[in-house]
Amino acid sequence: MNNANEPVEARAAGARGNLGMALLTSGLLFATLLAVTDLAQAQSAAAPAAPAAAPVDSSLTIHGITIYGAVDVGLQYQSHGTPESDYFPAGTGELIQKNSNRSVFTATPSNLGQSKIGLQGSTELLEGWSGVFKLETFFNPTSGTISDALKSIALNNGVPLDRQGTNVDSSIAGQAFGGAAYAGVSSPKFGTLTFGRHTGLLADGVAKYDPLAASQAFSVIGFSGAAAGGGDTQNRRLDQSLKYVGKYGPVRGGGQYQFKEITNQFDAAVPGSASGSAGSAWELDVGFDYAGGSIDAFYMNKKDAISVSALSAAQVAGLPALGFSPSNSLASTISDNTTYSLMGQYSFGAPKILFGYEHIEFSNPSTPLGRGTLDIGGYVLAAVNNAAYNNHKVLHIGWAGVKYSVSSKLDVTGAFYGYHQESFATGANAGCSTTVAAQCSGNLNAVSVVADYRFSKRFDIYAGAMWSSVSDGLANGYLNKSTIDPTIGGRFTF
Repeated sequence: MNNANEPVEARAAGARGNLGMALLTSGLLFATLLAVTDLAQAQSAAAPAAPAAAPVDSSLTIHGITIYGAVDVGLQYQSHGTPESDYFPAGTGELIQKNSNRSVFTATPSNLGQSKIGLQGSTELLEGWSGVFKLETFFNPTSGTISDALKSIALNNGVPLDRQGTNVDSSIAGQAFGGAAYAGVSSPKFGTLTFGRHTGLLADGVAKYDPLAASQAFSVIGFSGAAAGGGDTQNRRLDQSLKYVGKYGPVRGGGQYQFKEITNQFDAAVPGSASGSAGSAWELDVGFDYAGGSIDAFYMNKKDAISVSALSAAQVAGLPALGFSPSNSLASTISDNTTYSLMGQYSFGAPKILFGYEHIEFSNPSTPLGRGTLDIGGYVLAAVNNAAYNNHKVLHIGWAGVKYSVSSKLDVTGAFYGYHQESFATGANAGCSTTVAAQCSGNLNAVSVVADYRFSKRFDIYAGAMWSSVSDGLANGYLNKSTIDPTIGGRFTF
C-alpha cells in the first residue's frame, strides 16, 4: 500500500510546492511594482506637499523605562528544506542543512528581524552618570512559544535524518530573557559598563556590518551564528559577562569578559567542577569612524565552546543506563576557539557598501568536558566529543553587499556570503577536498536579494530570496546540496 500511495503523495507535494512558488512569485512581483512606483515618485517633478505637522513621540516610555518589541511573520517556499519548528527562533532552516530533504511551503517567523518584547531603562544617578538595564525575550509568533532552539534539537533525538524537522543550534534555549538581561552604569564621556547576559562584541559587529543586519531568512551570518559567535552560535550571547563600550571622538572601543564555571555532574572520567578558565571568553573591539565610513577590528577567545546536535538512535537507546532523559539530552562537540575579524562600511549617499572577514581557529579544549555537563537552558550533554580537532580546524568567513535606498521608504539590498574550511583531516584523508569526510576542505556560498518597503514608522513589508549551496567537506552527509528560499512578509515594531 505504501508503494501504491507514493505517486499520489509525490504529486501532492509537487502541487503544494508549485502553489507556494506561485504565491511567493506573486509577492515578489508585487514588491517589484512597489519599488518601480516608489522610484518613479522619487524622480518625479511634482510640487512639494504642504509641510507635515511636527511628529509626535509615540514611544512607550514612562519614567525612563521603555517597552519595545517586534512581530515579524511571513510566507516562505524552500526548494529543499524541513518542516517548520515551533521552537527554533527562525522557524525554518532557510540555509541549506544536512537534513534538508523536501520542498516546503509554510508560514515562518522572524525573517527580517527577530520577534521579541523587551524592557530597557535609564535613570540619572549622579551628574553625567546613569543607571541602565535591559531585559529582552524572544518568541515565535507563528506558534506563540518562547524561542528554544535546543528544544528543537532534542525533539529530533533518534529520528532518521530524512524524517527530521528543523533543528539548529543557537544561543536561545528557552531562557525567560534570552535576548538580554543586564544592568550597569553609563556616561556620555566615559562609556557604558554592564554585567549580565549580553550579545558579544563580535555579534554587535556582525549586526552592524552585515548588509542584511543579521536577517535570519536572508543572511548566512544572521541565520547560522557561527560568525557572530566566533565559531559556535551559542557564544553569540554570553551569560555572566562584564561588557564595556566607549567612544572617544572618531575612535571606538570595547572589551568583554565572560566568567563561567562549568560543572561535570556524572562523568567519572571528568569528575567534579571544571574551574579556572573553563568556559571563559575574551572579546575586544577597536573601531574608527571617518567621513561616510567606519571600520572595526575584533578579537575573541572562547574556552570550551559548545556545539550541539541531535542524538543518534543508538545514543538515545543508551540514555536510561546514564539516567538521562531524551527530552533534554543532546550530543555535543567541545572546542577552544580563537577569532580575528575585520569589518567595515562606506556610504556613497543612496548606496552603502558593507563587508567583513573572519578567521576562526578551532582546537581541542584545554579543559575537556564530560557527560552530564549542563548547557544553556538546562540541557544536558549526554554525548561529548573533546577530540574533534586533533588537527586544528581553520574557517574563513567573508561577505560583501550593497544596500541601496531607492527612496525614504524603500531599500533594496544584495549580498554575497562565503565560508571556506581548510582541510583538517588526518590519516588516509589528510589534505582531502572531497565529500569523503566532514574534515575535508569545503565551501558554503550564498547570494541574497531583498526589498524592504516601509509603509510607516512602525510597519514594513519585505520580499526576497536567499540561495545557498555546499560542496566538498562542508557537504559531507548532506541529503541535498543547495536550496533557495523566496520569502515575503511583514513586520510591526514598537
